[in-house]
Amino acid sequence: MYNDRIALSIQDILEKEFKIDTRGYRLQEVDKFLDIIIRDYNEYNNIIKALEKERKALVTENQELKQEIRNMKASIEAVKSEEKEITNVDLLRRISQLEKIILGKEQ
Repeated sequence: MYNDRIALSIQDILEKEFKIDTRGYRLQEVDKFLDIIIRDYNEYNNIIKALEKERKALVTENQELKQEIRNMKASIEAVKSEEKEITNVDLLRRISQLEKIILGKEQ
């Protein structure tokens, strides 16, 4: 993912060869410095991997929560529509059925 933004790989740094001049750099200092760069670069890659894993988990959780919100909204709308559909005729039918049950048991 970030590989296109990174100029050097660990292997590029490890295999880097410097030209030796008569007044050139001390090879031991360059090697020590490159070792530090490689360790830091490796740690940087580990951090990126961990963050990418965390990001994927958060994206998944976010999608699940969005779906849960959609489901809840749909449930709320269903309940609201059911409440609106109850009419006086429905209530009279329910009362009539309850009367039949109650009166039927008494007989």
